[in-house]
Amino acid sequence: MCCDAGILPIVMKCPSIPLDVGRRRRLVTPEQRRTLHARDKGCAYPGCHNPARWTDAHHIRHWADGGLTNLDNMVLLCRRHHRTIHTGAWQVRIHQGLPEFIPPKWIDPHQLPVRNTIHLRP
Repeated sequence: MCCDAGILPIVMKCPSIPLDVGRRRRLVTPEQRRTLHARDKGCAYPGCHNPARWTDAHHIRHWADGGLTNLDNMVLLCRRHHRTIHTGAWQVRIHQGLPEFIPPKWIDPHQLPVRNTIHLRP
């Protein structure tokens, strides 16, 4: 029954499939990409409708600055919002396993974190 169901199992932690690759690699592995698709479901930037297949994996702490290629340092962003994060004043973090975006003070003086909830809708 499972063979015909089209179910794609995603292993979040397992010694045989490395999901955290540290500094050995800059680019995400296919396994990491599938896990990011399952977690973020598309561009994680608040309000963005772009699906996961239109996104890049972004290092929250840039690889060039010592950031790791680990799931807790990665987020899916479409090209437009990837540029926004690199050139703007928005900050990204993983909080309780999900990406959050902290707006600059000129957008929200309290800098309350926001998430993209569009992809969570049924």
